[in-house]
Amino acid sequence: MHEASIAQALLEAITAEAKKQKAKPLSAKISCGAFSGINDEALTFAFEAISEKTICQNTKLIIKQKPVQAKCKNGHVYPLDIHKPKCPKCKTEEFELLPEEPLLLEEIEFEEK
Repeated sequence: MHEASIAQALLEAITAEAKKQKAKPLSAKISCGAFSGINDEALTFAFEAISEKTICQNTKLIIKQKPVQAKCKNGHVYPLDIHKPKCPKCKTEEFELLPEEPLLLEEIEFEEK
C-alpha cells in the first residue's frame, strides 16, 4: 500500500508548514493524475491513522483526481474520455497522451489566529 508512504510524506510537509505558520492545519488540498493509482479512501485512512496525536490530527484531506489529458494530431488538448476518445473540437481519433499530473500538495487551510 503506497498510500501509507504518501500519507507519511504529506504529514511531514503539513507539519513543517504548520510549525512555520504557528497554526493548526484544518484541511489540505491535494491533486494527482487519475492514473496515479492512488486510492482516495486508503490515503485518507492512512493519513488519519498516522496523524493521531500530532498537530495534524483531524486535518481533512481533500483529494482531487485530475483527468488524463490528450492532444490530438491537430494540436487540441482535451480531457480524455476512454469511451469516446475523439477530440471534441475536430473529431479526430488520432491523439497522444500527455504526461500525467503529479501528486501535489496545493493548499493548506489553517485555524485563524
